Amino acid sequence: MSKYRVLILEDDRLMRNSLVDLIEATGWTAKALSRATDVDRWVTQFKPDVILSDVRMPDMTGLEFLKTTDVAPPIVLISAHGDIPTAVEAMNHGAYGFIEKPYNPKRLLLVLSHAAEQHQMRASNARLKERLQQLSGLDRVLLGQTPDMNRLRDTIAMVAGSDAAVLVQGETGSGKDLVARAIHDLSVRCDAPFVAISAAQMNAGNLPHIARSVAGGTLFLDEICACPPELQPSLLRLVEDGEALDPSEGIPERIDLRIVAATNEDPDTAVTQGRFRQDLLFRLRGFDLRLPSLRARPDDIALMMVRFLQDFASLYETAAPELTEADISVLMTHDWPGNVRELRNVAERAVMMAKQGVGSVQEALAGASLDPASRPGLREAVAAFERQMISKALKANAGRMDDTADTLGIGRRTLNEKIVKLGLDKDSLL
Repeated sequence: MSKYRVLILEDDRLMRNSLVDLIEATGWTAKALSRATDVDRWVTQFKPDVILSDVRMPDMTGLEFLKTTDVAPPIVLISAHGDIPTAVEAMNHGAYGFIEKPYNPKRLLLVLSHAAEQHQMRASNARLKERLQQLSGLDRVLLGQTPDMNRLRDTIAMVAGSDAAVLVQGETGSGKDLVARAIHDLSVRCDAPFVAISAAQMNAGNLPHIARSVAGGTLFLDEICACPPELQPSLLRLVEDGEALDPSEGIPERIDLRIVAATNEDPDTAVTQGRFRQDLLFRLRGFDLRLPSLRARPDDIALMMVRFLQDFASLYETAAPELTEADISVLMTHDWPGNVRELRNVAERAVMMAKQGVGSVQEALAGASLDPASRPGLREAVAAFERQMISKALKANAGRMDDTADTLGIGRRTLNEKIVKLGLDKDSLL
């Protein structure tokens, strides 16, 4: 039986001790109180799975406690004065069960077990709902109403209910890691570890240690096609038999885990080129998920951009900039080699620029390039952008340098250097 935590409310010392002995003999944890007046504090500290309360107690009866409390755990009442009306009233006010004294130990433990199990299930569901609301942007990554996106969402929900290995394919930035995390969070393994690692970084020595750290949970292997050939037999053993072999010990260890792998290249090509074992690929393909590139679903781009702008505007405590026709045109004509990740970065940059009263999607996209000097005229555009930001901040803060630096999020010395470098005349701005 599972180990539960039971909070006992019983004013009779002998009965209280008897109940504690019974519950602890079962392997559960018990905490006993002589009255119900301080129970809310103990619910917070002890975190019981079920409360067992006597009906007749000083200061507050079990029924009064039941009617007034808003504690989460189920409440089971026990009384030597039990009768049908009392039991009915107790049930009407939310009691999980009613036990008469002298009680049958097996029946009491059965009722407590069922109540505690129900409480843990509700708590687990609450944690799952919380995770679903914080899936690191998964709902944004999978935003869209195209048939392909609808099918992908349905498939992820279905795959999460299985324990089979999953292979996620998609271009860089398409959200493979978020999908892997979602599969874990929606599965029965959601309370166990989720460990993400690049397959290229693994070797025969660290594979058992990695597997042990994931025990009961999900191991996400990114860049699976880059897995060293000498490691692939050991990985096949882990996927197929759930066994990891420590070279220093020579004894296989059984480890319960689920594997989700991901790749941005065609795994069949890696097999053809002799870089990847075909039997390992077959085992990893319990389910095969293919994430579409952003350019393959152009109708979703503007919708996703609006959502990202709203998210970052909330984060930076500012108003979300509205997309103009020119902005939408830029979004639709860009090739998005970085996929959703690139779109998020551009959205964040657009919000930060808009907070200073300047910028457009075009400028945000240009400013997100890897090397500002690599494009003709971009260095000048960046300088103009900084000149606008600093000028606006100086005016807003009436020339106060410390306040201006704080507004821009830079140091006072950096602000002075930029004013000199950009040739700004502070006095003429005020």
